[in-house]
Amino acid sequence: MIKGDLYRYIPQKYNIINLLKGFREPGFYYTYLIRKAAKYKKTSLLGIYYRLLHRKYSYKFGYDIPISTKIGKGFYIGHFGNVVISPKAVIGNYCNLSQGVTIGQIFVGSKKGAPQIGDYVWFGTGCIVVGGIQIGSNVLIAPGAFVNFDVPPHSVVLGNPGKIIPKENPTVGYIVNILLENK
Repeated sequence: MIKGDLYRYIPQKYNIINLLKGFREPGFYYTYLIRKAAKYKKTSLLGIYYRLLHRKYSYKFGYDIPISTKIGKGFYIGHFGNVVISPKAVIGNYCNLSQGVTIGQIFVGSKKGAPQIGDYVWFGTGCIVVGGIQIGSNVLIAPGAFVNFDVPPHSVVLGNPGKIIPKENPTVGYIVNILLENK
């Protein structure tokens, strides 16, 4: 998973030099800490170490992404600051987040729960995605959109309240540097 995450930031062969270069990118470094903290038991020495680093960099970078959040490979956080994700959310492979994105949980009502997000989803600046909803694969959620409803695959969501516009391949050019399995 880390290899796919790094390739989104530095599309070159995976090696220690490129990994160290990746640590200069806040989004990659934070994702790396999430993956490492989730890998080790909470009470192990490495588990404690990575959880402490995760907590420190949550404050430093302005990201609030719990270690328990299920995140697919090739995760990309494009900008510094203000990203909040529910621990119950499920995020697919090769998703992009911009600054100001909220992926939240609703605790009461018909939309109770957290979003289940497919692969190749691009979240624009300041968008809000909340509730027990399904976001299909290959979806572009425009900046400032408010989404509290299911979104079918191959769609663009615009505005507040959000409006779905069907579109074939809406994320082409937005989601780049995907690590193919044979690389």
